[in-house]
Amino acid sequence: MPPSTNPTLRQQRLGVELRKLRERAGLASTAAASLLGGNQARISNIEAGRYAVSADRVRTLARIYTCADQEYVDALAGMTGGRKRGWWEEYRETLPRALVDLAELEYHADALRVAVMIHMPGLLQTPEHARATFRENVPRLRPHEVEHRVSFRIKRQEILYRDHPTPYTAIVHEAALRMGVGSPDTVREQLGFLIEMSEHDHISIVVIPFGEAAFPVSGQPIVYAFGPTPQLDTVELDTEYGCEFIDAEAQLAKYRTVLDRMEARALKPSKSRDLIHRIAQSI
Repeated sequence: MPPSTNPTLRQQRLGVELRKLRERAGLASTAAASLLGGNQARISNIEAGRYAVSADRVRTLARIYTCADQEYVDALAGMTGGRKRGWWEEYRETLPRALVDLAELEYHADALRVAVMIHMPGLLQTPEHARATFRENVPRLRPHEVEHRVSFRIKRQEILYRDHPTPYTAIVHEAALRMGVGSPDTVREQLGFLIEMSEHDHISIVVIPFGEAAFPVSGQPIVYAFGPTPQLDTVELDTEYGCEFIDAEAQLAKYRTVLDRMEARALKPSKSRDLIHRIAQSI
């Protein structure tokens, strides 16, 4: 099978982790290829995510690299599965790659923890709120492009409704609740939707009220996606130039601390719900 020229985010991450294992073992790619019974190009393609690998091949590589962390190896083996296409792949030719990768990341996450300062969390937006947001996009989107992005955003929310929904925590600053995106009816509907979603057992929405002390965050939305093991966690940052994915262990630790500090300054879920309700009533 020829190497893929368009590996998915999950395939790329598996390759990155296999490269980390090899480097920790102190092996060059040529030496690893020799032990595996292949050539250096194959190792390079596996580590770039261009070759789909089987769970057995992952376990073989882990033995070659003398990795004793069985939970981690099992998790890596669980990331295999060839080139099976997720629903998000149908959008790959029509949306920015990073948006499609984000949907893939959310779908496979064991849990999600997000923080927003001035935007509503994407997975908690109503269609009208999302539509009003996309209409302000720069460069401006055409009407059919707006609808395409709305449909994609709403489809991403299916992970909160499936048989085994993804545990989801949203840390929302009060500023985001008062931004007034769209018409007053759109704002009230959006705030009501937050209250409704907060009543699900697997969803926690906490609000940082105005007046709380500063915390170490730049204001950009943060998505922390938990993997089956801590080494496989991923942070996604939403910037003006697109999504940025981070998986370095030091950076993961940093963002766990940032989110912990933000949540410590937030109201408890019940009081957060009351605040959202009061803001909705004031509109």
